[in-house]
Amino acid sequence: MLYLADTEIFRISMQRRLLCVDDEEVIRVTLAAILKRHGFEVTTAASVAEALQKITSQPFDVLLSDLNIGNPGDGLTVVSAMRRTQPEAVTVILTGYPAFETALEAIRQQVDDYIVKPADIPVLVSTIENKLAKLPRERQSPPPKRVAMLLQEHAGRIEELWLQAVAEDAALSQRALGREDPVAYLRELLKEVIRAAQSYSGQASVEHFAVTRHGRRDWEGYTSGMILREFCLLRRVLAQIVQENLLGVNLSYLVPDLAIVNESLDEQAQATLGTLPENISSRRVGTP
Repeated sequence: MLYLADTEIFRISMQRRLLCVDDEEVIRVTLAAILKRHGFEVTTAASVAEALQKITSQPFDVLLSDLNIGNPGDGLTVVSAMRRTQPEAVTVILTGYPAFETALEAIRQQVDDYIVKPADIPVLVSTIENKLAKLPRERQSPPPKRVAMLLQEHAGRIEELWLQAVAEDAALSQRALGREDPVAYLRELLKEVIRAAQSYSGQASVEHFAVTRHGRRDWEGYTSGMILREFCLLRRVLAQIVQENLLGVNLSYLVPDLAIVNESLDEQAQATLGTLPENISSRRVGTP
């Protein structure tokens, strides 16, 4: 019995102390319950003032804060206080897609990571655990990446998001996914976009890709509008990937890199339309 009691005391002493800051009670209660099941000792705060009081009076291993607590960007105030008072604590921000200015401020405040709402709980817990497993000096962010490298590293997620978007589009779902391998098609397109971004000049082998793509696709039932819709969905997916990883992007080059990506997509779309049969651009679905 003594051994069991000692083990339980040891287990409790090893619990990670986490401060959860959010002005929505439902989120505070829900996250606290979930994180407790994963071995965290959770303290909650509903305002910046309450969070600051707890930061200055209690030790914490982790800060998990909403970005907007009452006012936009309040979460960064809490992060700043935690960095000054308890510099070894892991700091994670919960937010919708972070704006460019927010990412700059987050980098300045040395936020360890973003979790985009609605939070994926396994990802949230894994992120916190991975950060805690490293010594404070090892938590420093790796060198920022150019957009080309970011897209290359997240190619699998790009495929997943694009296929999901196409499947949810009423007009595209029956045509784009019914008669061909959409993954092979997307990979070829993405390869050319990344190649353009890597050159930082926007000059990709558009003609080669367009011919390859035309040879692979069955265009029966397509209109030019549907093809452009596919490109529009891909553009949105690429923007989402960048938004989700703003802390890891080289912000000094973000605008020109995105301009090159968009220019490459435009060139690929124009080249693709140029390879279509003469009457396909004006054909409507269902027209003989």
